[in-house]
Amino acid sequence: MQKVILYDTTLRDGSQMEGISLTVNDKLRIAEKLDDLGIDYIEGGWPGSNPKDMEFFKKAKKLKLKHSKITAFGSTRRPHISPAKDANVKALLKAGSSVITIFGKSWDLHVREILKTSLDENLKMIKDTVSYLKSKKKKVFFDAEHFFDGYRHNPDYALSTILTAQEAGAEAVILCDTNGGMLTNDLERVVMEVRPRVKVSYGIHCHNDSEMAVANSVAAVMAGCDHVQGTINGYGERCGNANLCSIIPALKVKLGITSISDNKLKELTEVSHYVAEVCNMKQFDTQPFVGLSAFAHKGGVHVNAVLKRTESYEHMEPQIVGNRRRILVSELSGKSTLLTKAEDLNLGLKKDSPHTKKILKLLQDLEYEGYHFEAAEASFELLLKRHMKKFKKFFELEGFRVINEKDDKGNLYSEATIKVKVKGKVKHTGCEGDGPVNALDGAIRKALVGFYPKLADMHLSDFKVRVLDEKAGTAAKVRVLIQSQDKEKSWWTIGVSENIIEACWQALVDSVEYKLLKG
Repeated sequence: MQKVILYDTTLRDGSQMEGISLTVNDKLRIAEKLDDLGIDYIEGGWPGSNPKDMEFFKKAKKLKLKHSKITAFGSTRRPHISPAKDANVKALLKAGSSVITIFGKSWDLHVREILKTSLDENLKMIKDTVSYLKSKKKKVFFDAEHFFDGYRHNPDYALSTILTAQEAGAEAVILCDTNGGMLTNDLERVVMEVRPRVKVSYGIHCHNDSEMAVANSVAAVMAGCDHVQGTINGYGERCGNANLCSIIPALKVKLGITSISDNKLKELTEVSHYVAEVCNMKQFDTQPFVGLSAFAHKGGVHVNAVLKRTESYEHMEPQIVGNRRRILVSELSGKSTLLTKAEDLNLGLKKDSPHTKKILKLLQDLEYEGYHFEAAEASFELLLKRHMKKFKKFFELEGFRVINEKDDKGNLYSEATIKVKVKGKVKHTGCEGDGPVNALDGAIRKALVGFYPKLADMHLSDFKVRVLDEKAGTAAKVRVLIQSQDKEKSWWTIGVSENIIEACWQALVDSVEYKLLKG
């Protein structure tokens, strides 16, 4: 079976994405996760560019990696200076990694207009840098920056850059679509034309500016590349890099080309979410293979079909990449959807039960009013159990008040007071917060935690508000979605009302009752 080498550049190229700023500790955590996944090479950063990357390489030496090799990244020597005297090259050696990736210009426009040097000097820069690093017992990869643009404008020169690196001892040459503008058929043609001239490992590095990075990477492998560079979740500058979370399963499932073991492939979804969390980025729900919605089914006809034959609306089994099938509940749902969800919850709902038709009608009515249960599955579970009399209330509200105040120093704060009846006793308490939702959340849990200590483990982690009918102005309904979590899981709940505080209260009550229900 064909195997490709995986080269991850999340810690370097990926960190250039707008909104991502990784600490050294963040980078170390991601490196350990990538090693456990089975990535062959992890590009740690550019040690000559900033102190943080140099600190990473220093601390990375202490990591007990089982599979991956940490790689330092940098440029060829500058024009008209020896590698031994070039500050960036010296920093690459100081990083101490056994593998070094250097990039060099392969587009004559960049050589003349950006580097302001001659084409011949650029070839010498590539040769000298690779040879010098090899003399220091380093394994060297050569990234041919802007190769495809260079090949389009001056194919002989672009080709000469990678041949120079190869002759100087580089163990791999990587063709880079740095501007991300290549279409797949053109890229594949170039890869095939160049392939006979490359005697070492042959790589591809694509950016996603034309939404082609994954397709181009897969096509390059089919055309002869055995080394693929990319990032987890496609993170990277501008529109991102080739997404390894799509490339890995596409090669394995569609083409039978392996890069990690089948057991590790099952961890891909978890790795994707882990890296998103460390990068403080929202996970892309619609991301293929590993996204929350990748195997989600909403329309009644689709749900009915996929329950009979999964391949009718799925291109592969979600378990292969550690994902799961989700049946969404909405006004588009049919009985099949409802019965499937009820079966998952062990509610014993039958197709011909009077409850089924009533719940379906209730669901459609609530969605018409603005509820959105596919985004709040915890609230939907409570709705089902309440309607089927399989839910016992944990407390009763007797009243609440929320006050927002701004003091003479300009500070804003909210105070919520609440009165609830629980286990035959009335509890009256209050709590201040950064806003009305935070104050209400604190007040309700403060009132109940003495009766239900497990509430101390949960907290509100996300909050979303949407105006449902903007034309109605201040009288419009709002939909509030609240995400809560404890030490083990998170869940979403929903509330809808013309009054935002009331909508928040509905979602908060569901959140607390769901926690108490689940323990």
